[in-house]
Amino acid sequence: MTLLENPPHVITVGASLLDEALAAQAVRTTRVEWRPPLPGTAAALAQVLADPRRPAANSLAATRLTTARPQLVGVRQAAEILPHGTFLHAGPPLEWERASGPMRGALIGAMLLEGHATDEASAVAALASGRVALEPCHHHGTVGPMAGVVTPSMWMFEVRDAEHGGTAYCSLNEGLGKVLRYGAYGQEVIDRLRWMDRVLGPVLAAALKITGPIDLRSLIAQALQMGDELHNRNRAATSLLLRELAAAVVEAAPRQAAEVLRFMNGNDHFFLNAGMAAAKVSTDAARDIPGSTLVVAMARNGTDFGVQVSGLGDRWFTGPAGIPDGLYLGAYGPADANPDIGDSTITETAGLGGFAMAAAPAIVRFVGGEVEDAIAATRSMYEITLAEHPAYQIPGLGFRGTPVGIDVTLIARTGILPVVNTGIAGRIAGTGQVGAGLVSPPAEAFTQAINALAFGK
Repeated sequence: MTLLENPPHVITVGASLLDEALAAQAVRTTRVEWRPPLPGTAAALAQVLADPRRPAANSLAATRLTTARPQLVGVRQAAEILPHGTFLHAGPPLEWERASGPMRGALIGAMLLEGHATDEASAVAALASGRVALEPCHHHGTVGPMAGVVTPSMWMFEVRDAEHGGTAYCSLNEGLGKVLRYGAYGQEVIDRLRWMDRVLGPVLAAALKITGPIDLRSLIAQALQMGDELHNRNRAATSLLLRELAAAVVEAAPRQAAEVLRFMNGNDHFFLNAGMAAAKVSTDAARDIPGSTLVVAMARNGTDFGVQVSGLGDRWFTGPAGIPDGLYLGAYGPADANPDIGDSTITETAGLGGFAMAAAPAIVRFVGGEVEDAIAATRSMYEITLAEHPAYQIPGLGFRGTPVGIDVTLIARTGILPVVNTGIAGRIAGTGQVGAGLVSPPAEAFTQAINALAFGK
């Protein structure tokens, strides 16, 4: 009888309307946040959650990811790494016929750069005929921003994990404006890439032989506390890297030091590529653990968005890449935007980028929204991750570690998708960057992954 004699205390689940209606009547309530699982995942989710290997496997995967110690150890020419007759590209596997505008533009520029074609028409004909093999960067321990095209004459950051022994690579950042990674391939783009081959790469390689390994884990941790999130804001990280390299650049190449340092200083995103390789080597440390549901790669090729999971080897699970929602440059608008593209989502996979937006309130001026949105984005990512990074901490959240270790079972259970902030490439080859913003991955990529974990599909 006490239920009828005392004021009720109601627990509400699901839609907020019921809770709000009761609160308006002065009824005491406790609201439980609940969402149905992603469509098509209920049976698979039950199967995966019952796997006795999962808790220990995920604990090991998260520990390996968060204990990785990425160090910048060198700069090497891609010809030392690439298979003969092969170009690398961002995202999951892709054929020329399905390539988007910026990916086609970057590949055309690559053909011109390497002397495989003399003009756009001959480059297109050669690419359509399969004269050059196209393979994902991720299949070769590499990541590339935006189109991510890597060719033999390009130089690459070499990052080694001092804890687990892995190695990862990323091309050098070209700077801003009309650049190959956004699909531009005019003469100024080719000239800059040839200068990077002739001057920038060799000078940086010589400088790193003088400095020895540079601790990127420590540098990233410092940059987070200086207002970067290490995907679309790298100003502090670039400055810190310049401090590490400047004296050695002068010592290694006194005649070329000024132009090299001026180039690096004029590009706030110069660190991004080193940070991507650091993220890649960290997530690779968590690969190939049977029973683990931890995501080890998220990547886009301008057509597809793909994910890889620790317990599922090198398999890709894909869905259509979405159009980012954000701010546009000049007169550009959503109609000019290409679907999401690039391997730079490896930063989010490692607990940076969109997952660390609370550390970089100024990022909203670049991708849109308000400071509160950046904080809310980071907070929501704790719901779909397995750990908090012990070194990558956010001052505005009381030095709480960034959310890291995306778990496909938590995505399926909550319906919350990873937050990604990104640059926006123009959909027409040769346009370049048209803006920056936020984008959500396709839910079907994670649905496929959890069904594969459960049923081997």
